Amino acid sequence: MLPNAADISLDQIDLSDLEFWAGPRDAREATFKLLRDTPELQHFEEHVVEGSPFPPGAGYYALTRHEDIWAVSRNAKLFCSGQGSNIGDLPQEMSEFFGSMINMDDPKHYRLRSIVSKGFTPKEVAKVEAMVVSKAKLIVARIQEQFADKTCDFVEHVAAALPLEIICDMMGIPPQDYGQILAWTNTILGIGDPDFVTSYNDLMTHSLEMFTYAQTLGESRRADPQDDITSAMMTSVVDGEELTPQEFGSFFILLVVAGNETTRNAISHGMMALTDFAEQRELLYGDFGAHAKTAIEEMVRWSTPVIHFRRTATEDTDINGFPVKAGDKVVMFYNSGNRDERAFDNPHRFDIARSMQPAQVGFGAGGAHFCLGANLARREMTTMFDEIHRSLPSLRITGEPAYLQSNFINGIKRLDCAWA
Repeated sequence: MLPNAADISLDQIDLSDLEFWAGPRDAREATFKLLRDTPELQHFEEHVVEGSPFPPGAGYYALTRHEDIWAVSRNAKLFCSGQGSNIGDLPQEMSEFFGSMINMDDPKHYRLRSIVSKGFTPKEVAKVEAMVVSKAKLIVARIQEQFADKTCDFVEHVAAALPLEIICDMMGIPPQDYGQILAWTNTILGIGDPDFVTSYNDLMTHSLEMFTYAQTLGESRRADPQDDITSAMMTSVVDGEELTPQEFGSFFILLVVAGNETTRNAISHGMMALTDFAEQRELLYGDFGAHAKTAIEEMVRWSTPVIHFRRTATEDTDINGFPVKAGDKVVMFYNSGNRDERAFDNPHRFDIARSMQPAQVGFGAGGAHFCLGANLARREMTTMFDEIHRSLPSLRITGEPAYLQSNFINGIKRLDCAWA
């Protein structure tokens, strides 16, 4: 059912308030509907992150309509990423440390993406196909063996396990380090949630630990290449330049965090949706091959694991007729774009047969910064749900989700499930 926005007024909205993101989801949906239906772009003040040494910036315009998000995302020259892709301002060195190439513009962005894409060529991704199938089978078999009462935490034992093990294997990370990698990624994306990050200093400490781990891994692969994408990236040369250990360290943070957290949340939300919309589960399981492709796109649209990214206007311009000045921040709220009634019929219905045009924006909305790992994420999700429907079709979500407290990641921390 479409939430009712009648009782919400524009002057009550504060998208920067973490309490807004911790509140009822229906209220957020109603808020974004009001913003989509308001012709003028709305400007919001920034809040200071507790413990951060950096002051708040000058605020931002919220992009909530699919059309506007699509237009801005595909014009990297007019709306740049080099001044930051998150709402708050950081020194450029720190911005690139945390975000690697997603916080860069050309030519720096083009150079780095050209190098790291060597690890995601069709040849490299093809190597992963068999591993994804094998991992999915192992994960489903493992929960059946480990849990005699036929219940477990779906996030920990299924949704998080697959992308974590895949990305670690691809990078050449040994199994004994999987737990540490997961803990680091939870910390980096869990800022604001007391289960993961208690202070800004903790965030920096854990980020530096992960960076140091990556530098060591990258240097070892350059000296002694193995059959993994770390070696492929560290030994690639583009226009006479190699990836430095420092660049690899930052890209490692981006790749491992994005490759783990976003896919696991899409799988978690997807399983919730298949439980809540039983007729859609029956449709998918009744002919998986016929519906898998559109089902996965619908799960990504429905979940939108990454809630927003920011761009900065490089010159005076307009967005759909609304004037924006050089230096203004614009924040693309993908969660709202994926619920835009102008783009999607009945957007608050989970529909695995939904047309893929227009495209959902859960992986970004095209352009230079479109998600490098989108096809890998699609493959992981398809394989995981294929294995569930084949080997454990009775699996259902049985409890209320414990959501991550975040305005950046639409995350689920815990999710009880059971099977017959």
